[in-house]
Amino acid sequence: MGKKRIVKTNTENGDEGVKTTTETSGKKRLEAGILYVQSTYNNTILILTDKKGNVIVSASSGSLGFKGAKKGTPFAAAKVGETLALKAQILGLKEVSVVVRGVGSGRESGIRGFISKGVNITSIKDTTPVPHNGPKPKKPRRV
Repeated sequence: MGKKRIVKTNTENGDEGVKTTTETSGKKRLEAGILYVQSTYNNTILILTDKKGNVIVSASSGSLGFKGAKKGTPFAAAKVGETLALKAQILGLKEVSVVVRGVGSGRESGIRGFISKGVNITSIKDTTPVPHNGPKPKKPRRV
């Protein structure tokens, strides 16, 4: 089962059980960013970056606890958008431009979930890869 952890508290100055932490806010403030929405048939992934493309926070429907076929649903994508928007509000995000990639059902609902928390969208760009000729077709069936 592993070792058991013992938490020691500061009891020198008469402070019974009071924990003191000196945690500074190491996260930087973010005014504008880019939201990447990758939506497949099986999962929806949302990634929030700064204007240079450095990843700040990310979330997926699998990370929220959805399993199997439920990961690709619009409901799961909306929940991912809401949780990512809450993380973005802590950073002070005001406006975002959206880049959508993929053909899954969570494309639009992921963006709607993100907007519902009060973040403005400046632009939406679709970068779904489209094949020029497609894959080689199957051989005809011989009977």
